[in-house]
Amino acid sequence: MFDSLSERLEGAFKNLKGEAKLTEINIATSIKEIRRALVGADVNYKIAKEFTDNVKEKALGSENVLNAVKPGELMVKIVMDEMVSLMGGQAAGINIKGKPGVVLISGLQGSGKTTFTGKLAKFLKEKKNKKVLLVACDVYRPAAIDQLTVLAEAVGVKIYKEVENKNPVEIAQNAIAHALENSCDVVIVDTAGRLAVDEEMMNEIEAIKNGIDPTETLFVVDAMTGQDAVNTAKAFNERINYDGVVLTKLDGDTRGGAALTVKYTVGKPIKFVSTGETLDTLDVFYPERMAQRILGMGDIVSFVEKAQEQFDEKEAKRLEKKIKKNKFDFNDFVGQLNQIRKMGDLKSLMGMIPGMSKMTKNLDIDDKAFNKVEAIIQSMTIEERGKPELLNMSRKRRIAKGCGQNIHEINMFIKQFDQMRKMMHMMSKGNNMERMMQQMQSQNPNAFK
Repeated sequence: MFDSLSERLEGAFKNLKGEAKLTEINIATSIKEIRRALVGADVNYKIAKEFTDNVKEKALGSENVLNAVKPGELMVKIVMDEMVSLMGGQAAGINIKGKPGVVLISGLQGSGKTTFTGKLAKFLKEKKNKKVLLVACDVYRPAAIDQLTVLAEAVGVKIYKEVENKNPVEIAQNAIAHALENSCDVVIVDTAGRLAVDEEMMNEIEAIKNGIDPTETLFVVDAMTGQDAVNTAKAFNERINYDGVVLTKLDGDTRGGAALTVKYTVGKPIKFVSTGETLDTLDVFYPERMAQRILGMGDIVSFVEKAQEQFDEKEAKRLEKKIKKNKFDFNDFVGQLNQIRKMGDLKSLMGMIPGMSKMTKNLDIDDKAFNKVEAIIQSMTIEERGKPELLNMSRKRRIAKGCGQNIHEINMFIKQFDQMRKMMHMMSKGNNMERMMQQMQSQNPNAFK
């Protein structure tokens, strides 16, 4: 996410390395690089210039700051504050008050509207404890109703659909009446999109909004389209005056222009960001946290929040006892993998940890690697999963045939699992880190070279 922008901004701050303080000359050099980085991230030149003018003004006003603050660190702080302001300052909540609350979803075809609708339903159900009804108002795309039906089943919420009715306004109105009769808290209306903004599309979404008077109207936009996303957001807002923006596909090759400038251009906040295909990958948008990630500081607050959501105190105590007895087994291992999966994709999670973003930017971290490990474990018997020490060569050969891997890969996995189990056991016993590292190095002399 925003790797190119982060790299170029880092280069701009490096110009200040070794400088005793901020001066008009070194500020001008850094400002020039910052502006280039923003334009390269598909930020409108006018906005990039205004942004850097504000940074320059504040930096020049800080020339006499105490020498204890390094020039590079001071410039990062100034840029971060301006970036947070540009993206909206504070997180904006979603308005679902009403009997029921009605959320209207709008956007172009392919932006991820229907998938977002499913993610929002899961978010409201699990985090806000709401009874949600999904409404299928895309009467044009053949698979749209089927897709929403599958999402509703996956989330565990009801869906309202009228296959024969081709009037989306009527469908939405009937759905709200149905929600009232069935005591639903929130109605989420998924609408049709087009490949580009056109009059017919605008008339329809405008008619739906006027017909149901939603408590919240959201515009879903593909972040990978950059400045085009901002222009589309502006066109929609002029017609339906929506309440907030949702940025999807932030895990893709996005340059960052949309995230940075949509609030400035349209005047409406970004409310949610989506970073993956699974239904768990929806997050409230926090401008400060996003600015920290763009500037390479990570987002440890979001990381901890995701971990806490998956934390089970009873399970943690159970595992602690097993680890102390060196009884951690393959069943426990699979359970922990599933907990990590629920937090989101691995590369995105590692990017939240300060310093990890640089280390992982060129690594191909594929969550599908878990599938191979699970296939190996699923090829074991119930007894073998609970007692790893039973795995002799004969059993390993059978497991290799069962999961389609070669014996070398089975041996490697079991060896790594055994080393991990020993390390966890040593840590639980209070052994110091130095002794643990020495033992690991004795097992693999090249591990730390």
